[in-house]
Amino acid sequence: MTNPLRLESLEALDAIDRHGSFAAAAAALYRVPSAISYTISQLENDLGVAVFDRSGHRAVLTPAGRLLLDEGRRILTATRELGAAARRVADNWEPELRIAVDGLIPPTDLWPAIAAFGAEHPAINVRLTEEVLGGTWEALIDDRVDLAVGVADPPAGAGVRRTAYADVAFAFCCAPHHPLAERTHAVTEDELRSHRAVVVADSARRLSPRDAGLLDGQPRLTVASMASKVAALEHGLGVGHVPRAWVAEALAAGRLVELPLERPREAAQTWLLWRSGAPGRALEWFIRRLGGDRDQPMPRASQMRS
Repeated sequence: MTNPLRLESLEALDAIDRHGSFAAAAAALYRVPSAISYTISQLENDLGVAVFDRSGHRAVLTPAGRLLLDEGRRILTATRELGAAARRVADNWEPELRIAVDGLIPPTDLWPAIAAFGAEHPAINVRLTEEVLGGTWEALIDDRVDLAVGVADPPAGAGVRRTAYADVAFAFCCAPHHPLAERTHAVTEDELRSHRAVVVADSARRLSPRDAGLLDGQPRLTVASMASKVAALEHGLGVGHVPRAWVAEALAAGRLVELPLERPREAAQTWLLWRSGAPGRALEWFIRRLGGDRDQPMPRASQMRS
C-alpha cells in the first residue's frame, strides 16, 4: 500500500522553496538540515518519484516536485484553516452568520457593521439576504437565518428575542411627470384609488402573504424588491409609500417628488429578532452593534400592536 502524504513532508517542501535551501528551511522550521534531508528522502521513497533533481550544483524541483509543492500548499492552507475553524467553533464563534434584512431597511445601512466585523473576524462568513414583510419573520422561524433586521409588527411567537432597531419614516412618492405630481393640495384616498400603486411582494413562502399601504380597489404593480419599486416610481409607473432612506437621494435630485396626503402613513418601529437560546458570539456581536444590549422576549399575542 502507498504511504499517505505526511504534513511534515509538505511543510518541509514548502519551506525549502520559500527560503531557497535545505539549510535555510531547517532554520525556519527549527530543525537540523539532516532532518530536512531525511524528510524529503522519505517523501521520495514513499511516493516512488524524485522530488528534487540533484544532478546540478543546486537541487531544483522536478515537475513531480512542483506539482507536490503547488497542491501541497493548498493542503497546508486547508489544514490550518480547518484547525482555526475548529478552535473558533469551540470558542462559540459561528463559521457563518446568516442575516435577513427587511425591505424597509436599505442593505447599505448594514455595510459599516459588516465591514467592522470583517476587519475583526475575517475568517467568519456573513450571508446577507433580503426579505419583505412576512418573509423576514419566516426566514428566522424556519432557521434559514440567525438574525432578522428591520422587522415591523412581528407576530407573537415563543422562542424569539428582540431589541428595538430603527424607526422608519415614509415618503409618498411619484415621478415628477406623473399626473398626481400636479396636485397642490393634500391627496385624498378617493383620488389615490384611481392611480396604480407600486407594491413589493411579500417574500414569505409558507405564511399568508401580507401587504401594506394599499387601498381597496386600487390597481397595483407588484415588484420583487424595494429597489425595483423605487425604479418603477421613477419611471412613472405608479405611486406609493417608500421608506424615506430609500428615496432621499432621488427626492433631492428631483427624480421623485413627495406628495402630501390627507392621511399620511405613520413611522414604523422596527426590530432585530433572533431565536432564544445561547447565541453564538458572532450573533452577539451584531446584536450589540445594531441594537445595543437591550433584549426582551417577544410579547404575547394580546400585547402586540394591532
